[in-house]
Amino acid sequence: MVSPLQSAKRIVVKIGSALLVDKEGARLRDSWLDSVSADIAAWHQSGIEVIIVSSGAIALARTQLNMTAARLSLAEKQAAASVGQIRLAQAWSASLAHHGLTAAQLLLTSEDTENRERHLNARSTLRALLRMGCVPVINENDAIAFEEIRFGDNDRLAARVAQMVDADTLILLSDIDGLYTQDPRTHADATHIPLVAEIDDEIRAMGGSPPPGYSSGGMKTKLIAADIATQAGARMAIARGNIDHPLQKLASGARATWFSAHAKAGKARKKWIMGSLRPSGTFQIDAGAVQALWKGSSLLAVGVQKIEGQFPRNALVTVTDPKGAAVARGLTSYSSEEAQRMAGRRSAAFPDDLAGTHRDALIHRDDLVMLRKVASG
Repeated sequence: MVSPLQSAKRIVVKIGSALLVDKEGARLRDSWLDSVSADIAAWHQSGIEVIIVSSGAIALARTQLNMTAARLSLAEKQAAASVGQIRLAQAWSASLAHHGLTAAQLLLTSEDTENRERHLNARSTLRALLRMGCVPVINENDAIAFEEIRFGDNDRLAARVAQMVDADTLILLSDIDGLYTQDPRTHADATHIPLVAEIDDEIRAMGGSPPPGYSSGGMKTKLIAADIATQAGARMAIARGNIDHPLQKLASGARATWFSAHAKAGKARKKWIMGSLRPSGTFQIDAGAVQALWKGSSLLAVGVQKIEGQFPRNALVTVTDPKGAAVARGLTSYSSEEAQRMAGRRSAAFPDDLAGTHRDALIHRDDLVMLRKVASG
């Protein structure tokens, strides 16, 4: 298969702790990092922009702080991150500088991507850095993020960054060369899948638990990342990273699993809606409303059967069919309290204080993203 990287112009590369850090001594793998920086420099010379999403801060601090416990408390993780992040940034800066590139550091939490204004600010910063020829190096801000607002893994963070900057390619470097029908560590007859044209339930079922070690991800989070990235119009690869010059080898056709980009990615606002992680509530709608949405209609109150959650206007909500299967996501024009009073009614029967409001639709079609068709019956 011809490498899709031949047409790439803006690439996000995610690198996990297990690749950056020597498991025996929690030391940085300097030689490997230099080979990756050399690959990035070669891409830069050919006009390709690169953004790095890098784990490793907590792992790098473990030895320095004598943290030997298998599991760390949230406070311990935050303390380790504040120490390790300095070492991680210095390592990337020095390695990229060795190849004539300037590194820039950004620390993000999920709030920075969920909040529309902060999302736009982060996007502007990243675009400015790319125009200046820098290589942004991004990590989750573990030093301040609490559990409720953490991504928990950098696979999804990388996908959100790819969506944020309109990248055409996302590469997840791993200790495995792609997706298999079963976990090849435990099933000798597992079959490698070179191309995934569409992420369906069969593909999702192939996600497993994280491998032992420093990783907090695993194949399941990589498939979630693929869902976000491909819906945003980016192709994605899961490729082997525990070799020297992994990006060069991938560009030369090394075995990997490629996920095809969604053909109709939509506008930036809809990409953001699709990639958001935490909907605030749920609208369950009837079968007729489901069909209307697939035809391009807005979500009218008359088709809503049940509303769950408490949320203000312009909140992100999930739309489900009568069986509870998610069919869409959107930004609601009304609060949960207002929507409860409108649900199941035609606009002529709205309560007096809501009659004649600026929108009859609970979710306008411009603020709605369809997820996937659900079999009927």
